[in-house]
Amino acid sequence: MPSGTTLFEKVWSDHVVVPETAETPAVLYIDLHLIHEVTTPQAFNLLRAQGLKARRPDLTLATMDHSTPTTPVSSFRDLAVVGAGAADQIRRMEENCKEFGIDLLGFDSEFRGIVHVIGPELGATQPGKTIVCGDSHTSTHGAFGALAFGIGTTEVGHVLATQCLLQRKPKTLAIDVSGNLPPGVVSKDLILAIIGEIGVDGGTGHVIEYRGSGIAALDMEARMTVCNMSIEAGARAGMIAPDDKTIAYLDGRPRSPKGADWDAAVSRWQHLKSDPEAQFDRTMAIDADELQPMITFGTNPGMVVGINDPVPDNSADPSFRKALDYMQISTGKPLTDTKVDIVFVGSCTNSRLSDLQQAADVLRGRKIANGVRMLVVPGSQQIKKDAEKLGLDRIFAAAGAEWRESGCSMCLGMNGDTVGNGQLSVSTSNRNFEGRQGIGARTVLASPMTAAASALSGRVADPRPYLR
Repeated sequence: MPSGTTLFEKVWSDHVVVPETAETPAVLYIDLHLIHEVTTPQAFNLLRAQGLKARRPDLTLATMDHSTPTTPVSSFRDLAVVGAGAADQIRRMEENCKEFGIDLLGFDSEFRGIVHVIGPELGATQPGKTIVCGDSHTSTHGAFGALAFGIGTTEVGHVLATQCLLQRKPKTLAIDVSGNLPPGVVSKDLILAIIGEIGVDGGTGHVIEYRGSGIAALDMEARMTVCNMSIEAGARAGMIAPDDKTIAYLDGRPRSPKGADWDAAVSRWQHLKSDPEAQFDRTMAIDADELQPMITFGTNPGMVVGINDPVPDNSADPSFRKALDYMQISTGKPLTDTKVDIVFVGSCTNSRLSDLQQAADVLRGRKIANGVRMLVVPGSQQIKKDAEKLGLDRIFAAAGAEWRESGCSMCLGMNGDTVGNGQLSVSTSNRNFEGRQGIGARTVLASPMTAAASALSGRVADPRPYLR
């Protein structure tokens, strides 16, 4: 590899089977294919129609997360709560994985969870890998120095059949984060601030590399939150170079390399970074020291302000007016007077142990406001177990929140967990589109701390006064 090469270019070049031309995309080899129940039925049907087997079932890992209920499930009879369509997806996933010899973390697995939580948790996500999934938030895995991105249902079939994918090479965008996040400000606030700065199309056609002292200071779970929402900035993927924190996180996990293979992997990973002289197509900088808790006010993640800043007025833009009308929000004042109906802590963005600990720290010894419903949904069964060992479930229950089984839950409102028509939800998820959490639901994206503070207040609230 020549000098002056970016992290992305190194991983890309290592996986090119056939280079791209002006007429054709590159053929890219895929190291890990993550699948779930929503985007796979048509893909498996494609294999059957062509008389094909899964090319590398050993490089494919399946789970069920989008359609699964977050109330306890002991049999398929319990799936009625999610509706007939979602229940059918779950049944077909079990049948398809059995037929094609793919490892499925099903209802009886202690490792079941959200696809972008369990990959890193199991050590299947590793630096330098190419990782795809039929889900846009596959960018999460870029926190480990992997090139990870979402693909469509037809592409899921292509990867199952060939273990390769047709791709055009994206451009590169470096985001340098200096300083340190102040108390009460976390990685969710950082990525919302970045999206607010560059816009929901600011990363279109690019792979973002997050760099600088502000990124180096983050733990791995916080880095996953940042990379997770790269897609909300329009980027193809987000990446962070592996370092000692990455290696420590992966050490000893079930699917991490072992023995001499581990030593060889670490040696490779330690050199997997952008060269000092590497040139990016674009760069931007952000100072973490200057950030405050961030919240969205509209119907896309780029409509974001500081918690105590007034909602801006852009009434000349019809889409802006439409968004505020839908959200029932006025310009010229902060959202901190806005009544809250639902609070959701969970999703592939913010359902890891540290996220739950942040929410619990705010809730400990306090009660959520009358009339507010709060759901806390761990990202995996392992996280649920770890949280219960720490007593976090008892803190949530004592505060009046509901402690659930793992799953995507209220992030997308297709599994029985929904926000009612006209209700306002403060959510730690990643998308606030119209109806995302249910028909007529109004979504405010926030950090786990801000979500918990809002549950206590009954209104959108700054978490910093609640810190001990």
